Amino acid sequence: MTLTFETPPQRILIIKPSAIGDVVHALPVLGLLRRRWPDAQISWLVAPPCAALLEGHPDVHEVIRFERRRFGRGWWNPASLVDLARFAAGLRRRRFDLVIDLQGLSRSSLMAWKTAAPVRIGFSNAREWGWMLYTHRVQTTWEPHAVERYLKVAQALGCDPGPLEFKFTVSSAARESAARLLGETLPGGKPYAVLFPGATWRTKRWPVENFAALVGPLRERLGLETVVAGGRQDMELAGRIAAPNLAGRTDLAQLVALLEGASLVIANDSGPMHIAAALGRPLVALFGPTNAVRTGPFGRMDSVISLDIPCRPCYARHCSHKSCLRLLQIEPVLKLAEEQVRQARAG
Repeated sequence: MTLTFETPPQRILIIKPSAIGDVVHALPVLGLLRRRWPDAQISWLVAPPCAALLEGHPDVHEVIRFERRRFGRGWWNPASLVDLARFAAGLRRRRFDLVIDLQGLSRSSLMAWKTAAPVRIGFSNAREWGWMLYTHRVQTTWEPHAVERYLKVAQALGCDPGPLEFKFTVSSAARESAARLLGETLPGGKPYAVLFPGATWRTKRWPVENFAALVGPLRERLGLETVVAGGRQDMELAGRIAAPNLAGRTDLAQLVALLEGASLVIANDSGPMHIAAALGRPLVALFGPTNAVRTGPFGRMDSVISLDIPCRPCYARHCSHKSCLRLLQIEPVLKLAEEQVRQARAG
């Protein structure tokens, strides 16, 4: 299926609210749309925690923040219901010609429908019956990588297949803030590795004591100092690693700037891991219950390490034994880190 338009769309909306890794995976679609329709105004509906990835982006005309938690109270809070109605009215007033739902859920397809756009495109297998509210559906399965699924939508809109770009816009202020934080913790501008011991699911977390055991070998084998990063929710974990702790001290834009300059990133399956992969940084991505083929660092399978055990991938948020990451030893992680750094230095 390839859609044709009598006149090129002038106002386009991408719906991809969250999470950080998912928004990163959708960035190539933005670039392809811009090349397909260079004069169009492209807006992006996104959750506030992910908005910094898009604010100031040269290909984005408007970032529309969707506060899911506030609007989600509408079923019992009349004020939230009124706010949601106003938000939907605001979408209609923008008179979008084309709405692209890359989230594929009932609430995202409902937002698409609320725009009253004449063309609303999404996945044929959108969950929670979301596919019913699209005017056009793209046939796909859940097996390909998320980026490949998103590209099917772009191809249905007549976009060229590539090149694919994961474009970030980092302000000078964010870079200066990140440099200042590094200067406070790593005097002398030494090359550094960034460790991310956190993840949204407990089952995705490699034991924090294993992260802690990397600090000495990274310095001795690779000449890298170590900093630990993450969100506020990761501060306690990060504090158990004997290295400068920046967890909870950076916003998302500063975190991107921190990763830009990293000589190595070692991370669980998490948003920062996907940012590091998209930035092309040397990376070790630790995978447990999830499938890197579907949601791993796109085009960077050489950076993935996991254990081949019968019960994975299980996609379980709770596990009685957690063996898929508890059994992953330190030495294989260090060997992959050495390989990633060596390739970067040789290239």
